[in-house]
Amino acid sequence: MVRGARQSQQPRSRLAPRLSGTVEKPPRKRKSRTEFTLKETMSSGGAEDDIPQGERKTVTDFCYLLDKSKQLFNGLRDLPQYGQKQWQSYFGRTFDVYTKLWKFQQQHRQVLDNRYGLKRWQIGEIASKIGQLYYHYYLRTSETSYLNEAFSFYSAIRQRSYYSQVNKEDRPELVVKKLRYYARFIVVCLLLNKMDVVKDLVKELSDEIEDYTHRFNTEDQVEWNLVLQEVAAFIEADPVMVLNDDNTIVITSNRLAETGAPLLEQGMIVGQLSLADALIIGNCNNQVKFSELTVDMFRMLQALEREPMNLASQMNKPGIQEPADKPTRRENPHKYLLYKPTFSQLYTFLAASFKELPANSVLLIYLSATGVFPTGRSDGEGPYDFGGVLTNSNRDIINGDAIHKRNQSHKEMHCLHPGDLYPFTRKPLFIVVDSSNSVAYKNFTNLFGQPLVCLLSPTAYPKALQDQSQRGSLFTLFLNNPLMAFLFVSGLSSMRRGLWEKCQEYLRKINRDIAQLLTHSRSIDQAFLQFFGDEFLRLLLTRFVFCSATMRMHKAFRETRNYPESYPQLPRDETVENPHLQKHILELASILDVRNIFFENSMDDY
Repeated sequence: MVRGARQSQQPRSRLAPRLSGTVEKPPRKRKSRTEFTLKETMSSGGAEDDIPQGERKTVTDFCYLLDKSKQLFNGLRDLPQYGQKQWQSYFGRTFDVYTKLWKFQQQHRQVLDNRYGLKRWQIGEIASKIGQLYYHYYLRTSETSYLNEAFSFYSAIRQRSYYSQVNKEDRPELVVKKLRYYARFIVVCLLLNKMDVVKDLVKELSDEIEDYTHRFNTEDQVEWNLVLQEVAAFIEADPVMVLNDDNTIVITSNRLAETGAPLLEQGMIVGQLSLADALIIGNCNNQVKFSELTVDMFRMLQALEREPMNLASQMNKPGIQEPADKPTRRENPHKYLLYKPTFSQLYTFLAASFKELPANSVLLIYLSATGVFPTGRSDGEGPYDFGGVLTNSNRDIINGDAIHKRNQSHKEMHCLHPGDLYPFTRKPLFIVVDSSNSVAYKNFTNLFGQPLVCLLSPTAYPKALQDQSQRGSLFTLFLNNPLMAFLFVSGLSSMRRGLWEKCQEYLRKINRDIAQLLTHSRSIDQAFLQFFGDEFLRLLLTRFVFCSATMRMHKAFRETRNYPESYPQLPRDETVENPHLQKHILELASILDVRNIFFENSMDDY
């Protein structure tokens, strides 16, 4: 993940950025362990000459592998964060050394215990680094199967208590290693929707932090407590709980399953474009986040991924799996996760994605950001006259506003204007904007004739829903989990599993019918159909229509700004206001016994 410049007016934990998988700054170079291993052996009562040559070589080889692995791992932070090819050979070498190191310490554990003094926390550090490598591979490739491999190594550390003896040593830096391991493990579990494990880890992390701050007079207590607060808020962000009969919470996944996207009808004519790259950008003030991942970013991330598979079980190979061994099914689109990027950072990553986009492929840009509105009067209606969404700034925003007010004829610098995206419309572009100024992107101009679609959130919500904005946007929730969003606007906060599954099945029927409405429409812009061949984009489009139709029928959503919009515009009578779709929504509401909050015939109420 990529982090933008810090804003001076917003307090942040210095620890949180390291949870995203970025490599820690290496410590100052110290002597190799081999330089004093033999001296330790002699001081314990043995003579250096008494050590068998084979055991001496074992220790030497282990220390070489250990030093080499640390050197390569620390070098990961110097790799460019953008571009999909430059990093692969370096990652391959790093992974190869860690694979050898892991197998070597397994095969020679007794010698290393006796002659090297190998401690369990050191084994845990090796396993933790391998888990981080798998997580890096996930971030670089978007292949969710690598998350399972990271989870396996992190779980082994916990199950085998590799870090259990750390607390007995008077070394706070070792305890911090343990705390960071917990934080990274939590991130992986969140991405795998293992919420039951997350809750156990949070409790253990809380106990560890309490012990750490009690034993050592540290300055980072407040920051570690902030980490706990962030993850606690993150796991409680979903507005609706699905419950089993025994009142335990059902963990639902919102990644693309085999039957997730509506199938195309035989003979249906749609484009053959496929989603290859996505930029997921989060810059909302005060939204719940953890490890540089806001709730909105997390939800969109999962909407653009398939359910993970286990590499070992798929390829029938035990133990460490080489990241080069890829599953045979179609890959997920590659993604960049940008948390509060500056304009320069955003444009750099956007240009890199644009440059590497394969033929017949689509670039998706998701913007979840605070709206920036034009100040002063403008005589024109160009792509820089409507404002846009906020990008990060190195300056204090208050000072920026003061400068801005002195000359209102200038455009806001720290803003992504619609015109900034024009150069990238030379290739197929799919844009999702979730912002209070999303309508700035409504007046797009397709200069180059390539497929271009913008899905735009409502710019305001009814007052009853506004207080929930910190827990994520309703619009993004519809694109990620439409049933949960429907329950939320219906005032429901919990549901039994059986009813949930019944509604999900009915919602799949609704999605199939929406797909037919779009493909059978005589007046729909062809750009929508050109994107319809891709499963991820097809699902986003059908969920967008469901979201828009639901809001137009809901009695609380009465203002135009409460409704999503799109560029190009969809034919309302054939899609979002289609009587057949409205009937489906009322039937879903009837199943949930909330039909009274929807208009029976919303067409009569405009």
